[in-house]
Amino acid sequence: MKKSKILIVEDDLDTADMLRVYFEAQGYEVLTAAWGGDALEICQKTLPDLIIQDIRLPDIDGYEICRRLRDNLRTSQIPFIFLTEKREREDKIAGLRLGAIDYITKPFDVQELRLRVRNALRRAGYESLVNPLTGLPGGRLVEEQLELLLGKSEWAILSIGVNELDAFNEAYGFVAGDDVLRAVGLILNNTVEEAGTLEDFVGHPGGAGFIIITVPSKVEELKDKVVTRLTRAINYFYPIKDREWAQKRIQESPGDEKLVPLMSIAVSIVTSKDASFTKVQQIREALTKAKRVNYYPP
Repeated sequence: MKKSKILIVEDDLDTADMLRVYFEAQGYEVLTAAWGGDALEICQKTLPDLIIQDIRLPDIDGYEICRRLRDNLRTSQIPFIFLTEKREREDKIAGLRLGAIDYITKPFDVQELRLRVRNALRRAGYESLVNPLTGLPGGRLVEEQLELLLGKSEWAILSIGVNELDAFNEAYGFVAGDDVLRAVGLILNNTVEEAGTLEDFVGHPGGAGFIIITVPSKVEELKDKVVTRLTRAINYFYPIKDREWAQKRIQESPGDEKLVPLMSIAVSIVTSKDASFTKVQQIREALTKAKRVNYYPP
């Protein structure tokens, strides 16, 4: 059986070495990094199944590492456990908002940490197949679909993202934000069923990002329908009293109330004609570099 791979990002060498020895004895493959830059490089070369991450590091902090990995399609689904001396509630909320699945303060019980790691890996194994929020195919299934494209002569990927979802979550709560993602997933599915082909694929790799894999002859039509429907739907996620200022995208009101930026839809397209793709990583890089156009509600 393939060993689960854990990356420990910790600048205290004694703590890092203790955790390495302990988890290797539990049957895991363990990598270590004392610097944030080294951790990012390791994740690009060899994808870990889970990261145990200190927040205070000599170069960049753990929050920034998490943010950068979440922004990359290849690394966006790696589960994080923050292990830190920061005990303030605001620090914990900041980590959880970035998508960390757990937040443990030092000093810690290593056996409790082992159980949390085990549970996190079990959850990740399920969630990597299906996104639990939208029910759409998730990380591993998306990865398989990208690999299948290497053997096809013609294909197109429509990448869809929801901008300013974090600001919306902060203003209206994560339950409302989850409703946004579920609605986006439903709209994409319905659009593909109506205007796509039987072989088209709709995936939710994670966060606020979605993809549609189709054929070049359908991608523009799908894009137009997706943009029209999602931009029309955005207003209905806001309370009626807020829609007027949301449409005007005002940043601050005359009173004490601070208004959040309006959500918008970011769309980009990559096709088999853009380059000669021989590796999935090249497709991921093309998706990252593709021109993103933002569409706001009318």
